[in-house]
Amino acid sequence: MTNREPDNIPTISWVDLAALTAGILYTLAFAPFNQSYLALLALCIVFTSWRKATPGRAILRGYLFGLGAFGLGVSWVFVSMHDFGGANLFISGLLTALFVAFWSMFPALTGYLAVKLTPDPATRILGLPSIWVLMDYFRGQMVLNGFPWLLCAYSQLETPLAGYVPIVGVYGTGFLLALSASILVTAAFDRQRRIFLSLLLITLWGTGYYLQSIAWTHVIGNPLRISLIQGSVSQDQKWLPENRQKTLQLYQSMTEAHWDSAIIVWPETAIPAYLSEVQDYFLLPLSRTAQQHGTDLVISVPTHGDTEDEKYNAVITLGKKSGSYRKDHLLPFGEYLPWQPISGFILNKLNMRLGIFTPGGANQPLLEAGGYPFITSICYEDAFGDKAIRDLADAAFLVNVTNDGWFGDSIEPHQHLQIARMRALETGRFLLRSTNTGATAIVGPDGGIITRIPLFKSGVLTGFISPMAGITPYAKIGDKPALLLMALLVSGTYFWGYQGRKKAV
Repeated sequence: MTNREPDNIPTISWVDLAALTAGILYTLAFAPFNQSYLALLALCIVFTSWRKATPGRAILRGYLFGLGAFGLGVSWVFVSMHDFGGANLFISGLLTALFVAFWSMFPALTGYLAVKLTPDPATRILGLPSIWVLMDYFRGQMVLNGFPWLLCAYSQLETPLAGYVPIVGVYGTGFLLALSASILVTAAFDRQRRIFLSLLLITLWGTGYYLQSIAWTHVIGNPLRISLIQGSVSQDQKWLPENRQKTLQLYQSMTEAHWDSAIIVWPETAIPAYLSEVQDYFLLPLSRTAQQHGTDLVISVPTHGDTEDEKYNAVITLGKKSGSYRKDHLLPFGEYLPWQPISGFILNKLNMRLGIFTPGGANQPLLEAGGYPFITSICYEDAFGDKAIRDLADAAFLVNVTNDGWFGDSIEPHQHLQIARMRALETGRFLLRSTNTGATAIVGPDGGIITRIPLFKSGVLTGFISPMAGITPYAKIGDKPALLLMALLVSGTYFWGYQGRKKAV
């Protein structure tokens, strides 16, 4: 077992600053910067900083890493609150700082657990990557309904590690990236195993490169002509009552030239009114026109439930077959308020008005368009891989409707598109992504962008997709087997280190 750093090192050392820098480099690995290799470098730096750290120093370095990563990576929260949420400059800055500070606790806790559960750097090679990803899963799925942003695997869509995504998903692939960093750090300090570790790393990445050539799914029908509408209606104008009719006319006019498409998709809440307010005079005539042309319309519109208090963020289909899907995985603070009534009281005092929606429920029938059922996700839902694989055996493609207009000209729309691409790769399905201000895109089963519309440009994206069938390994098994294996690896490395400490006494 190696010695710890002394406790009397400076309050902030150069290693601590390196951890902060690593957090910034980590964010640069993601869209729109797309410097994928920086994720590996950043993990190498922070893993090295924990190598001989005391528990307290590991917490500090993990926290500094988080401040660098989230401080840059989710800075768009400020834009949402200041430009569109009604908060002033000071309140927006304060809430953004608290948001970053909160999520930075998770890499801090990762550092603490790494030191406590894998005390011997020689056995940390498997334990540390496991702890990293298990904490990512905890953050991404369980805390505040999940915040799966900046998961390291998203940065690897253009690298050989993408070949593993259809097999083990975003968390399993994240483990392989973290394992790569752990191998490099171990090899740097362990001359005896350096050749073996180098061969292991080459094998790991070489296998990923080979796996990219495997098609896990197959085409089952003729190509479908589809059109995705990007209205580019400014968020601060969208819900003004005097602009409602103008917005409806905009989407109707953009649709009329594309009745030759089998499927036309409008973005999230393209209709700035509840379904009951526009159904008779607007949607019913639109549905009849769609039926006459043999076209299916996929439209996002908020709806009421059995009572006025039940409000849903929903998608409906019009045309040959009508249906409705209600968003189930809601955005905390944006669509529902956790920690009630405290959060509601604070936001009311700050004069911030946020949407309050009801979850739609997990067991909803698939919508159909173009003669095929499809998986629907609304905005934030596309960040959760487990949702995309639910009922995948019956679905021929994916549809996501989003409104990233809340985040202006920030890095968020680029990050969000990168996340959505992962769902296409995990499922081996085409993804139709229609957004209000961008990025509207058609994504192939390999996660590649086939075509897209630039941000903040009004337009219609028309192209062809193929209905797909078949199940990827990830869609069959989900995340649980990989997560269970990681938990076992952490337990094994802790036990191994514990036995080593007993022998040393």
